Amino acid sequence: MQAGETFPHFALKDENGETVDSKDLRGIRYVIYFYSRDNTPGCSTEAGEFSALYPKFMLRNVPVFGVSGDSAESHRKFREKLGLKIKLLSDPDHVLAKEVGAFGPKKMYGKDVVGGIRSTFIVGKDGTVEAAWTNVKAAGHAQKVLDSMMSLFREDGPAGL
Repeated sequence: MQAGETFPHFALKDENGETVDSKDLRGIRYVIYFYSRDNTPGCSTEAGEFSALYPKFMLRNVPVFGVSGDSAESHRKFREKLGLKIKLLSDPDHVLAKEVGAFGPKKMYGKDVVGGIRSTFIVGKDGTVEAAWTNVKAAGHAQKVLDSMMSLFREDGPAGL
């Protein structure tokens, strides 16, 4: 999935078992990132950094969603354990992750495996991908996404700020 493409429709359960439907997100910009598993070092780092920056995203009304194949209950425990502020969505069969290229063949420790590919997308008010990152390093990534998001608001002009 690249900038300029339409982000696919999704309806996924959050950590509370409530459905987040992308149709309800029309009209707002949002960040959606894909990670492998709850409670793993890199994924905990990434979730923690997005959560620490969450107030800055929300100053511009830009929610952040993390997505993995873990269950809603696993997400709830992960969120509570780390004190996360972001919503975590469950994609148990990796349907959305596969559709956006965030799940598939990759190298892990020099071996070919199939699994999650750490990826992030900024989705615009019209559902179009405005920025995309794939195969990212967890540490420092959330700040890069925030910086890119702020650039998009500057491009929107005074009305976008």
